[in-house]
Amino acid sequence: MPADIRPVTRALISVSDKTGLVPFAAALAGHGVELVSTGGTSKAIAEAGLKVKDVSDLTGFPEMMDGRVKTLHPKIHGGILAIRDDAGHQASMAEHAIAPIDLVVVNLYPFEATVARKADFAETIENIDIGGPALIRGAAKNHDDVAVVVDAADYEAVLQEIAAHGGTTLALRRRLAQKAYARTAAYDAAISNWFARELKEEAPAYRALGGKLVEALRYGENPHQSAAFYASDEIRPGVATARQVQGKQLSYNNINDTDAAFEAVAEFHPGRTAAVVIVKHANPCGVAEGASLADAYRKALACDPVSAFGGIIAVNRTLDAEAARAMVDIFTEVIVAPDATEDAIAVVGGKKNLRLLLTGGLPDVRASGLVVKTVAGGFLVQGRDNVSADDLELKVVTKRAPTEAELTDLRFAFRVAKHVKSNTIIYAKDLATVGIGAGQMSRVDSARIAARKAEDAAAAAGLAAPLTKGSVVASDAFFPFADGLLAAVEAGATAVIQPGGSMRDAEVIAAADEAGLAMVFTGVRHFRH
Repeated sequence: MPADIRPVTRALISVSDKTGLVPFAAALAGHGVELVSTGGTSKAIAEAGLKVKDVSDLTGFPEMMDGRVKTLHPKIHGGILAIRDDAGHQASMAEHAIAPIDLVVVNLYPFEATVARKADFAETIENIDIGGPALIRGAAKNHDDVAVVVDAADYEAVLQEIAAHGGTTLALRRRLAQKAYARTAAYDAAISNWFARELKEEAPAYRALGGKLVEALRYGENPHQSAAFYASDEIRPGVATARQVQGKQLSYNNINDTDAAFEAVAEFHPGRTAAVVIVKHANPCGVAEGASLADAYRKALACDPVSAFGGIIAVNRTLDAEAARAMVDIFTEVIVAPDATEDAIAVVGGKKNLRLLLTGGLPDVRASGLVVKTVAGGFLVQGRDNVSADDLELKVVTKRAPTEAELTDLRFAFRVAKHVKSNTIIYAKDLATVGIGAGQMSRVDSARIAARKAEDAAAAAGLAAPLTKGSVVASDAFFPFADGLLAAVEAGATAVIQPGGSMRDAEVIAAADEAGLAMVFTGVRHFRH
């Protein structure tokens, strides 16, 4: 037997999630392991016909205070924390009749699920586990002698080692200890962040982040970078909640781009319109509303068919077969939708590598949340940009007010601008983007690039003139000078939507009046970096 094997003679099991509990307990008992348990876990094991000792029999104290105090006792923690080859520890165990506990199996009160179902404050507090984290951390600290399990997925690994060696190896115990500390850290992060939200504390003195592994990825943005995908405790429909119906494993870039596309398409309420967003490198390259998803897709694709190749398609309604047939005509990495018909799934199935993700719903664009960005030595945290174009009070600042048709397109364009990297210029016409300028260091360059892309798209479609003629234009931030506005005039725009707030607003307004443009201010900026 390897020197680092530690026999398992006694196991303490206390789990909220009882998935796989009875088969695991039965297998341990079959290897001669004494089972010690609490409350509902003890009851479940006993009802399966297995011999189990209640914690209160071990400690000599009953559970008390509605179960708040049951495992917080020296006979429990002494049995876990005692160093097996330390003579002093062994003497203390003998003096106080403390039996060793070689395996601790605990999963925690379902705090995250309690928050997700919007339980009241008192119930949420009651679902903060105290004894569980103490058991886990104690066992993880003493991993030289004790194995700790916080995930039912690890039951089999423990059983295999006991079957092979009569105990656990140091390598397994260390791996389980790392996972245990990560679990309690994520658990405490969920609790502290919930408290911060309840107290409306926007900048708590300490900010903890936690997540659960969804999957290890092949690589990151580039092949030399390692990567993994984690789910947070936030319940928000999207990539992390999606069911992958078919296709290859998602890559880091797929996940990033799919999130960008799905968050953007959520701006369009499915009860009002069908909408499609096509994304490439985290930027929309085509967005449109339509009478149907197929109609919206064709309009979105026409904006920039070159960039759409190898892109991500997000839709705001159940994907139907007509739309699916249109989408599979060109190479696409991912289609993401709230749901899909069986016929649509069959159509997509003809492209075996094409990934189809079904999320079960759309994210709420008005919901609060945190956005985190790492920097050297730290990270930035900000609230989600949850301003909807529907809620904006638009202020007409030019002599000419926009027509109803222009106003509709202006709101559409500003919805899109929110999801394009700054500096952003969006040309839109008939509820479709016709030119997108993204991520430029100067706003005038974004305006010119968007216009040039519209010219290229018009040439590809055999149109006599680009669709920017008679379009409206949106800017994610104010025009610092009139030059960006004049570039939009050259492209043929007739109306403008922008936040306003520049020291030179008067100059920009005068230029708009001289060109006969209608312009509205939103008072809201949508920088995106």
